[in-house]
Amino acid sequence: MDLDALLLSRLQFAFTIAFHILFPAFTIGLAAFLAVLEGLWLWTKREAFKTLYLFWVKIFALSFGMGVVSGVVLSYQFGTNWSEFIRLTGGVIGPLLAYEVLTAFFLEASFLGVMLFGWKKVGPKLHFTATVLVAIGTTISAFWILSANSWMQTPQGFQIMADGTFEATDYWQVIFNPSFPTRLAHMLLAAFLTTGLVVGAASAFRLLKDRAEGVKTEGWSESRISLAMAVGLIAVLAPMQLVVGHASGEITHEYQPSKTAAIEGYWETRADQPLHLFGIPDRDAQKNHFEVSIPGVGNLIQNLPKDEVIQGLDAWPREDQPPPFIPFFGFRIMVGLGMLMIGLGAWGAVLIWRKRLFDSPWFLRSAVAMGPSGFIAVLAGWMVTEVGRQPWVVYGVLKTRDAVSPVIASQVATSLIVYVVVYSVVFTAGAIFILRLMAEGPVAARSEPAPRGQKPPGTPLAESREDTPGDDTPDGPDGLRGGGS
Repeated sequence: MDLDALLLSRLQFAFTIAFHILFPAFTIGLAAFLAVLEGLWLWTKREAFKTLYLFWVKIFALSFGMGVVSGVVLSYQFGTNWSEFIRLTGGVIGPLLAYEVLTAFFLEASFLGVMLFGWKKVGPKLHFTATVLVAIGTTISAFWILSANSWMQTPQGFQIMADGTFEATDYWQVIFNPSFPTRLAHMLLAAFLTTGLVVGAASAFRLLKDRAEGVKTEGWSESRISLAMAVGLIAVLAPMQLVVGHASGEITHEYQPSKTAAIEGYWETRADQPLHLFGIPDRDAQKNHFEVSIPGVGNLIQNLPKDEVIQGLDAWPREDQPPPFIPFFGFRIMVGLGMLMIGLGAWGAVLIWRKRLFDSPWFLRSAVAMGPSGFIAVLAGWMVTEVGRQPWVVYGVLKTRDAVSPVIASQVATSLIVYVVVYSVVFTAGAIFILRLMAEGPVAARSEPAPRGQKPPGTPLAESREDTPGDDTPDGPDGLRGGGS
């Protein structure tokens, strides 16, 4: 393997985006979860919802901050490592990235401060509005980023000028390109499932810890409420994700047949393709080793007639074939975890129906074990998407080797090493701190004051901090006072 500037640039971008995608995949769903919690608190006046909000908003702030920092690094790499890509396609993709900043990022930045530090400064309705707008902002951000990436997968609405640059001819087609609707839905569902699995794991861990310490939790405690909410979300969204993922696969088969061939491990163009359950794709030998297959099921899985020919990788020159190893196994990891999520949601739904959700140690342990599965599935899915597109950076139009910056390998290697060291220290420390917060559970947040105009139940007027004249205590949840993330 030749570690040239192209390969090193790809490795560097893969490394940094793998770190970055973990945070949006979590904060998109967590922002919506916080909006639901605050809305339920305002509606029901139950302190448990406020306690949960104050607990999870700290984790949201930390995750959001790390996501912003890691995202800025990606933007710089477009100029340092992929300047030719920006020079050639900037006329199409540049506005999409700008719209993400002008709409989503500005919306999040405007109301994030109110959400985190305005707990005592604004009324409950305005604070709830800020939380909802931050949640909307994260979704809008996903909209524009997925639109730009989907255009790279299924480019539409552009023309190539005489100098090789791309010019948009129809921005409606650019934004709503063929793969965008299903990929956006697929990513949003993945984000909500990731959040649900993390919330469920943290809640189950707290309940198991209370059980081990002999602490009796009765009624609807905070951990019980959040576990039930997480199970309900997983039970509903995991089967939906299977349907949306299948629809996305059909679009991929239509517009990116080489990616489909790599995912399925098809080397031979033929009708009545098998379904390969396992194998080790070998690009040099152009075959799969240790293949375990079900004959004649491949066409059925893709909703195609049995006699319809499906292209294998032999339909493309070897230099135009995507490397099949990562798409092949990444897809199976993603689907396998998806089936486990469906099973966990169904199991939890049955336990809720039988009123035994909190009394099943095996389910609680399974929920804890499944906590990271959403992140792993997201990473596997993005690897399938990006590696399966190779050797194209804009599928069928612009090859990756023609998009790299004119830099030497040693420069990219140096920056890659720096990124690995810094990311390993900074983000590992951040992740450990977040895990420690989760392990503490939401009970520690109960002492927080209510927003202006709301007093905790049973608090005399004279003792209410927000009604005390001259109170200049810095506002915001514990851990956030006096500064941001």
